[in-house]
Amino acid sequence: MNSETIDSLVWQLNFGLKSEVNRAFKEIWKLGEENGVFPASINDFYMAKGKEKLPLNFTVPAMNLRGASYDMARAVFKTAKAKKVGALILELARTEMSYTDQPPKKYAGTMIAAALREGFKGFLFIQGDHFQVKKGDKAATPKKGEVNSLKKVIKESIEAGFYNIDLDISTLVDYSKKKVSEQQKKNFTMAAKLTEYIRSIEPKGVTVSLGGEIGHIGGKNSTEEELRAYMEGYNKALKKGLVGLSKIAIQTGTHHGGVPLPDGTLADVAVDFSCLKKLAQVSREYGMGGTVQHGASTLPDEYFAQFTKAEAIEVHLATGFQNIMMDHPKFPKSLLKKMYQWIDEEFKDEKKKDQTNEQFHYKLRKKAWGQFKKECWQLSEDIRSALRKDLEKRFAFMYQELNVENTKKMVRKWIKVVRVRK
Repeated sequence: MNSETIDSLVWQLNFGLKSEVNRAFKEIWKLGEENGVFPASINDFYMAKGKEKLPLNFTVPAMNLRGASYDMARAVFKTAKAKKVGALILELARTEMSYTDQPPKKYAGTMIAAALREGFKGFLFIQGDHFQVKKGDKAATPKKGEVNSLKKVIKESIEAGFYNIDLDISTLVDYSKKKVSEQQKKNFTMAAKLTEYIRSIEPKGVTVSLGGEIGHIGGKNSTEEELRAYMEGYNKALKKGLVGLSKIAIQTGTHHGGVPLPDGTLADVAVDFSCLKKLAQVSREYGMGGTVQHGASTLPDEYFAQFTKAEAIEVHLATGFQNIMMDHPKFPKSLLKKMYQWIDEEFKDEKKKDQTNEQFHYKLRKKAWGQFKKECWQLSEDIRSALRKDLEKRFAFMYQELNVENTKKMVRKWIKVVRVRK
């Protein structure tokens, strides 16, 4: 592929007028299909693992690429190509789509373009992370209009090639109820309804991979009783004949982005790997591939190999990659200062009394990516190549520790090409 052509198209996709964005997306999608890059669902691959037709000793990295996503994705694919990685996910949370200025079409198109730019061929598992139902004033009740808003995002995402979606309805878990089944009722009922909606709009030949969630990240650790109550309720609520969930997210002690201390460093976190493994085994009883770990990218390096031993099917990684970029010696200090000044003004009401500036900036700086998107994309090639080089090292480490090197052939065995014209 001509690199200048790809660079030009992805720029139009992200910064052009609406007509240019749509035209660039269609052209990128077409070039992807012509050159062996296909957005796909990982559902059949995960279901095969659930039936133990695949080894249990690998964990798929699901990477949220929040900022400078073209360069970040190029690093993902360059390393994946060298290591023959096929089992990887590129994802973005519902909230991230807004504050990073990456609606579904822009994000999916950027991922395809980055794969083309690096000569990566194969399946792109693009995922909607934390497609969440915001809670209303009453317990276990969605905010007014929230379900319809989420359906709109789901439809837009699937149309853009997000064939993997994590339904996070754990916001509606009601711990005031005595019975666990009652606590989880709104969670599994809403997940079943949304599953039916997704099955009604997914493209012909595509079975969107769906994940559920039983424990809100940062809350109390999940239990076997909760998992069984959720799955029993979900399976009963789901219309007969429909394909259900391929995985389930649980809480094991982590927090999104880690917990910053007053000096900006991160607190130590204890992950309950025995919980992760036990619930992975239980989840396979229900035909799913396994359990999903959130909030992991800032954990100590020695933790990552433990996810494979705990039989986790997927681990979500985000803030650690952001930190590599923003804390890089080559990342302009003047730009970072502008980001922090904007955060101080825009989110001043969110700063807690006992928070230091370091803690406040660390927790909120992810929200500056959209505001300063163009500046980050316009950094000199000298800076961008240095950032990509260090990201490549990190991705290589993750692929090795999560044991997904040389998984390309394994993925091809279970995933088939489905051409969805745009």
